[in-house]
Amino acid sequence: MSNLLGLYIMAGMYILAGLMHFIKPKMYMRIMPSYLPNHKFLVLLSGIVEIVLGVALLFPETKAFAIYGIIAMLVIFLLVHFYMLSGEKASAGIPKWILILRIPLQFLLMYWAYIYI
Repeated sequence: MSNLLGLYIMAGMYILAGLMHFIKPKMYMRIMPSYLPNHKFLVLLSGIVEIVLGVALLFPETKAFAIYGIIAMLVIFLLVHFYMLSGEKASAGIPKWILILRIPLQFLLMYWAYIYI
């Protein structure tokens, strides 16, 4: 896969993921940690951030900003992944082994973004 193709795939992935926050917001609100306020606002805000960062990856002038933003966003999203391991209700019915595998996946996604700096 060429460097540019990988960047386009990553951009598309974040844009699509961000759009899903608006298409299926309840799915995301179910997995929000209970200690965070205003779940709907945070779900929509994170969707906007994902879309903006995905689009920003496509322009040389904003690519570095997008990469650092994506890495920071993925670090913050680790809170959700660890919260989902805290109990049956928090897991939203997702098997524990999948929830455990999602944590190293976050680090792989961070590395994928990092290689484009």
